[in-house]
Amino acid sequence: MITRAETTAPAPTDHQDPATSSRTGTALHATGVHRHFGSVRAVDGVDLSVDRGEIVALLGPNGAGKTTFLDMVLGFTEPTSGSLSVLGASPRRAVRAGRVGAVLQTEGLLADLTVKETVSMVAACHPRHIPVTEALERAGATRIATRKVKKCSGGERQRLRFALALLTEPDLLLLDEPTAGMDVRARQEFWAAMHAEAERGRTVIFATHYLQEASDFADRIVLMRQGRVVVDGSVQEVTGTGQRTLSCRWTGPGTPESFAAQQGLPDDVTHQGDRVRFSAQDTDALARALLTEGLGQELEIAAASLDQVFLDLTAGPEPGSEDTPDTSDTAAATDQKGR
Repeated sequence: MITRAETTAPAPTDHQDPATSSRTGTALHATGVHRHFGSVRAVDGVDLSVDRGEIVALLGPNGAGKTTFLDMVLGFTEPTSGSLSVLGASPRRAVRAGRVGAVLQTEGLLADLTVKETVSMVAACHPRHIPVTEALERAGATRIATRKVKKCSGGERQRLRFALALLTEPDLLLLDEPTAGMDVRARQEFWAAMHAEAERGRTVIFATHYLQEASDFADRIVLMRQGRVVVDGSVQEVTGTGQRTLSCRWTGPGTPESFAAQQGLPDDVTHQGDRVRFSAQDTDALARALLTEGLGQELEIAAASLDQVFLDLTAGPEPGSEDTPDTSDTAAATDQKGR
């Protein structure tokens, strides 16, 4: 079986060569998608459309509904209500055709096989696929090809899963916390490999808790909370929803706090040496007031960070959801056994 995987015909070209296929059309379309597990509304009315070739970061706190939504996109479970299509077909049909690849945090790898043996075994299950050595190289896993899975670190196992996801040259890649367990260098190398895949025209949707990854890599940010999409836009648009900051060298008279109160600004004025920092939605108007009244010099204006926007938009108690193993994950597993 393992030998056969090395010589099996290459991956199909009708839909699985993003470099030569059209980048137009819709990769994913969700309308009013709900997924309930008893009284838990893990996904509570998601409307989302992702065009082919987009790179989308799916953000949200634990329990936001991210993993449950990705499970539905992969056909692991079905919506309680609403409609969901992947590459113009049902999720299960798209997955069976090899058009969707995934890098998940699940177990299921055979510990006593080597990395290359694992990829070869899975490749043998597909009628058409790219060469095993190519999948390993593109995933950055060539150097660990002869290492047994049980000897691999968490980050190395993620590289192995990446290689498995690339086997069928999928049009859509779904990544759930893909760099979990990786150190800084490994994370950089992983995203370099993912950049190469994105440049081939592949659509990428990834869930992450590393906000810098979303800021650096994504074309678009989709932020979920309590099973719903609360923000959807480019990094610039999303950070534009937060408070900007203005810092300056305070030249008096009066105090920065009294000026902030006069301008109706938040009272979280901070001091650092002879400089003072204000938070405001309209920093241009604030700058004009400071300069007109001669209260500040050497002004610097900065947009809100994605971290701050995330904290602002996800503040408050979090409901139990799919990230809690004894609720939706358990229910999803029960759902699978029933089919």
